[in-house]
Amino acid sequence: MKQQNVRKGEELNVVLLKKFMQEQQLINSVESDLHVEQFTHGFSNLTYLLRIENKEYVLRKPPIGAIKRGHDMGREFKVQSGLETAFPKVPKMYAFSEDATILGSPFYLMEKMEGIILNFKEAKRRKLAPKAYKTIANSWLDTLVALHSVDYKTIGLTDLGRPEGYVARQVTNWGKQYVKAKTDDYPEAEFVMQWMEENQPTRYDHCLIHNDYKYDNVVFKDDSWQEVTAILDWEMATLGDPLMDVGTSLGYWTVATDHDFVKQGIPSPTIFEGNPVRSEIVKMYAEKSGRSIDNFVFYYVYGLFKIAVIAQQIYYRYQQGWTTDPRFSNLNKAAELCCKLAVKSIKKNKID
Repeated sequence: MKQQNVRKGEELNVVLLKKFMQEQQLINSVESDLHVEQFTHGFSNLTYLLRIENKEYVLRKPPIGAIKRGHDMGREFKVQSGLETAFPKVPKMYAFSEDATILGSPFYLMEKMEGIILNFKEAKRRKLAPKAYKTIANSWLDTLVALHSVDYKTIGLTDLGRPEGYVARQVTNWGKQYVKAKTDDYPEAEFVMQWMEENQPTRYDHCLIHNDYKYDNVVFKDDSWQEVTAILDWEMATLGDPLMDVGTSLGYWTVATDHDFVKQGIPSPTIFEGNPVRSEIVKMYAEKSGRSIDNFVFYYVYGLFKIAVIAQQIYYRYQQGWTTDPRFSNLNKAAELCCKLAVKSIKKNKID
């Protein structure tokens, strides 16, 4: 039994896991050799590659000390299972368990998707030409627009969320989550929370939204970059305002002209030449979706604040000793930075 690149405290109980896999008819024998490898580039849920009996599976579970609200494995499993026929850009789901006695928390097993995940490290290694990024941005955005046009009612996802009042609830809930995970005083965070409360839209569309849509959460089929085969990381998917989805994406959309600390704090392939700037992404989304976009500073500010809260929550877990991942040691600074960027956007009334 090998557990490769698995962080201390995040090992899997392979004996109980193999028993579960046999019960689900995913393997023939609990005596078979299981090789476990942890994917280490993510900052949220724990993800592992399992190799057994010449088959490969991916396992997802929440991090230690995580609140269920943002790490609901049953939700991820349900959304992707529902989407399989109407929107086939999801991995195949194999099994879900709520039994925390197996691995310490709920978890699920899914298909391993082949293709390219374009995170910052991968993009840097490939040294892509500017015209490639133009194709990448279009394919990535076309996929988001297609997701936003899915009829969630016909695939049994009507109870996934409550679209009425969605924006107001998000503003309130992310504010509460920030206060709960707070470790330092940032006046910018208080300012942003108050501003969003006073400037939120009251009329908006609703549809199925991903809520964490960025380059490294999709799988490209190959290096022609013309097709996305899967969207990953559905833990925050719900029914709500599609522009909140775009706003979250823009929060991660760092560009070459951003401050160096911003580019280091939110490393993204979007900084490389050929990528559209944030305002161009908004325009492209409007053209592709047919939706008119007003008040886009609000959506960008919301995206930045959401990223700030997520970073702060992870830092809080690190500070409590619930994770030893050294990448988390400065995430409080990333949270502060996102709030400062949000204030700057508000004062300039611009997203670039």
